[in-house]
Amino acid sequence: MNKITVNPEQQSGVASELAAKLVSRSARVGVIGLGYVGLPLAVAASRANFTVTGFDIDPAKIDAITTGRSYINAVQDSDLTEFVETRRLTATSDFTALSQCDVVVICVPTPLTPQREPEMKYIGATAREIAANLHAGQLVILESTSYPGTTTGFLKPLLEATGLRSGQDFFLGFSPEREDPGNAVFRTSNIPKIVAGDGPLASRLVEQFYGAVVEVTVPVSSTETAEAVKLTENIFRAVNIALVNELKMVFGEMDIDIWEVIDAAKTKPFGFMPFYPGPGLGGHCIPIDPFYLSWRAREFESPARFIELAGEINVVMPRYVVQRATEALNSQAKLALSCAKVLILGLAYKKNVADIRESPSLKLIELFEQQGSHVDYHDPHVPSVPKTRDHSALAGRSSVPLTEATLGGYDLVLVSTDHDAVDYGFVAKHARLCVDTRNAFAKAGIRSPHIVKA
Repeated sequence: MNKITVNPEQQSGVASELAAKLVSRSARVGVIGLGYVGLPLAVAASRANFTVTGFDIDPAKIDAITTGRSYINAVQDSDLTEFVETRRLTATSDFTALSQCDVVVICVPTPLTPQREPEMKYIGATAREIAANLHAGQLVILESTSYPGTTTGFLKPLLEATGLRSGQDFFLGFSPEREDPGNAVFRTSNIPKIVAGDGPLASRLVEQFYGAVVEVTVPVSSTETAEAVKLTENIFRAVNIALVNELKMVFGEMDIDIWEVIDAAKTKPFGFMPFYPGPGLGGHCIPIDPFYLSWRAREFESPARFIELAGEINVVMPRYVVQRATEALNSQAKLALSCAKVLILGLAYKKNVADIRESPSLKLIELFEQQGSHVDYHDPHVPSVPKTRDHSALAGRSSVPLTEATLGGYDLVLVSTDHDAVDYGFVAKHARLCVDTRNAFAKAGIRSPHIVKA
């Protein structure tokens, strides 16, 4: 991609000063929201020799960072210790310290409302904190995923209410996060970074900042385009997962194994990309982002029917899994779901991580319990259920040990997340009935009449 260039006569005084600070690494960076996106970014910026202040309203996160304890897999304790001890990384809940920052990056949640509309209160609250401490020469970058137009149509007016003007007094940009929890190959620093700004000066400054932090930047023409890039990436995955989820249900009625079909289809060296079915979508992006675009599209009287249909298919998958589990209990154990003891294997939304955001396992637990089942879970990465926005009733529950005695005490063991740390041969040997939503047993070479795919 071509670099963004700005003619010398276009360069404002405050922009020149900020650019010089970015080159010398004397710019102070503030990262708001120290979760799965913000904390890795704060560490990456510290590693690039910026002095970084992390902001969060959760005192537990502030304490963990200050004492060098990481709470996410993508950041090691040693990273925190190194940068905290050298004072290149500090953490605080005092947002007045934003006034000392030259670059402010917003990494706060963007969930959906129960009506599947964008929930903008976190970006709005963050914008008001920034506005209260905004000064000339600051660069403000939004990383939180949202609909096209959020940066200039929602965030910009909140900041310009101070009387300062974007592109003249302060500079505004958007650079979508691309974190992939559990990925051992791609981390913040080596994932190509989409960058865009509100005007040429902002665009150049955004590119300059991230160019110092990551290996590759990919400039695009506008913040709206950058916002659309992020949505397109995740809609692509959501639609294809919906397709194989629907095929799983259709082929299941024909007694055809969808996993065998996909494994055979992917031998074609062109024109096919494998996606795999599951019990539903999880994570902070794929279950949510498509609805941001479909909501925005309705404003333009251009309904995104294909996207909404994919979303509907993925949303109903937990109910399909419960239906399959009910059928398996009825046919093999002659037992009603209301009388069953159920063990969910895997609480995290994807294998080998501890991230439970939007995990379909949480919905499965609620659906089983609504039918009267007694439900426990086992997850080697999630020893207890943290508090979540939508499943607060589950907070505090603990993972049960995976022993011969515990497995034998459940009427149904359901594989929701296929962690590598689980011995599926051991599970198959000691469980009465298994329902597998991830093809975990077949991948381990285990087949038995008491293992049902769902």
